[in-house]
Amino acid sequence: MEKRIIPLKNTAPKFLVLAGDGINCERETAAAFLHAGGAAEIVHINRLLGNPALLASFDGLALPGGFSFGDELGSGQLLGLKIRHALGDVFRDFVAAKKPVIGICNGFQVLVRLGLLPFPFEDRAAALAKNDHGQFMNKWAALDTVPDSICKWTAGLPAQFSLPVRHGEGRIVLKQGAEEEIYLKLRDAGQIPLRYAQDINGSYRRIAALCDPSGLVLGMMPHPEAFAFQATAADRAENPLAKGDGILLFENILRHITGAEQPQTEKETRHAG
Repeated sequence: MEKRIIPLKNTAPKFLVLAGDGINCERETAAAFLHAGGAAEIVHINRLLGNPALLASFDGLALPGGFSFGDELGSGQLLGLKIRHALGDVFRDFVAAKKPVIGICNGFQVLVRLGLLPFPFEDRAAALAKNDHGQFMNKWAALDTVPDSICKWTAGLPAQFSLPVRHGEGRIVLKQGAEEEIYLKLRDAGQIPLRYAQDINGSYRRIAALCDPSGLVLGMMPHPEAFAFQATAADRAENPLAKGDGILLFENILRHITGAEQPQTEKETRHAG
């Protein structure tokens, strides 16, 4: 099967959702864009690497969760190398064009290893290490939304909500010896959009997600696509077809692309400037 397309109106923003090489959340991620009002095409990594120009035809990019290459040599390492060497300037141009990108769980690991987060194509300031308890986690985690973050994906989310987490290497660590300096730089720039309400894996200052200085590139360990509807909530819902909190991130970015987002707050404007 060369490709799978989830069609919608031609005017709907369309996201490339990467598949293959051990990625296993592409269908849920594509469905989240669809139900949020956008469109998505699931594209195998080999097809994209064989035709890098294909990327430019999309309005955004999603790197879903999974276990790319079985996490050999570290989570996201080999997939990140393939993207860096095969896409090269095409990928850089895509980011420079201010097209939104999301990396979820393994996708977050790829974005960090690509050097896209937290400071695009600069010396690496962060990494994702094994959970401090040494175990793979598959549970729901309460998250705190950072109200002054510049992230376009998380704007206006509830102050606290919960999403599933499924990872063995999800502990966010910052460059050794400069942890607090980097943390303060990220905090003051509004690049930390989500924190764990409680320490679940040893992430520095309970960081659960990072965005780039534009607010358009988001990497997060929790899985928003896994809570698009109340049917998949941790507790039984009265209306299983009601929205889950995860779908709000996808709605946010589609509003941004179409120009229907809410005006920036004063602090967001200051960060953007």
